[in-house]
Amino acid sequence: MGILNATPDSFSDGGQFLEVGRALAQAARMADEGADIVDIGGESTRPGADPVPVAVQIERVVPIIRAIRKKLSPELAISIDTTWSAVAEAALDAGADMINDVSAGRDDPGILALAAHRNVPIALMHMQGTPKTMQENPGYGDVVAEVLGFLETRVEAALTAGIPPENIILDPGIGFGKRREDNLKLLAGLGRLVATGHTVLLGTSRKRFMGAVCGETQPDRLLGATVATTAWGVAQGVGMFRVHDVRENRQAADVAAAILAAGI
Repeated sequence: MGILNATPDSFSDGGQFLEVGRALAQAARMADEGADIVDIGGESTRPGADPVPVAVQIERVVPIIRAIRKKLSPELAISIDTTWSAVAEAALDAGADMINDVSAGRDDPGILALAAHRNVPIALMHMQGTPKTMQENPGYGDVVAEVLGFLETRVEAALTAGIPPENIILDPGIGFGKRREDNLKLLAGLGRLVATGHTVLLGTSRKRFMGAVCGETQPDRLLGATVATTAWGVAQGVGMFRVHDVRENRQAADVAAAILAAGI
């Protein structure tokens, strides 16, 4: 899953792909590098980010989705990264194929009903707090158990809304209301999420906690760290990876998967 932020303020690539032509070129590049899905968002969820009105999100993402659908292969899936059903519906109408909701249906429960009605996959993510507040002293007792318990409650909400189990994707929310040690424990415990039977989505790309481990402060210098987590995720059974650098992470995933297959 390649990341395409149509935002002015995302932590790594904010402002780069607001214009439709540039966004389309980036989507084409990611597809060429091995992306199966392009995840398009019109609202930054970086720590401290302010909410973006629904109308602004729609204005940012819909023209890009339409251009991708018109110009690129129909085999390239499009995900809409939003917490609001009105944005998701506009994106689906424009040609998107799935929903990626960092609030797991808490901001707008109607998004679960929409996913059920349109029979599209939806990713449900754990976050402590909101993007605006999530890094203000987050804390856990047993982070893996607490994240898993939260996601299980959101799965029940999704099932109640009529979403079939195979359309539910779980995201532990690496970096969303977590300390460095919390993120590392979640990575070590990925197998417990995989054991739920739902596809697990991992989003570690260029995130700050890895810089703290590596002694690196620039997000775009964390490619090697991201690739390491991708290979680890494959080994744990993770099925989907949300990344900025598609080629390198695709290679890591493919090689890790080949090693696993050779050992069976």
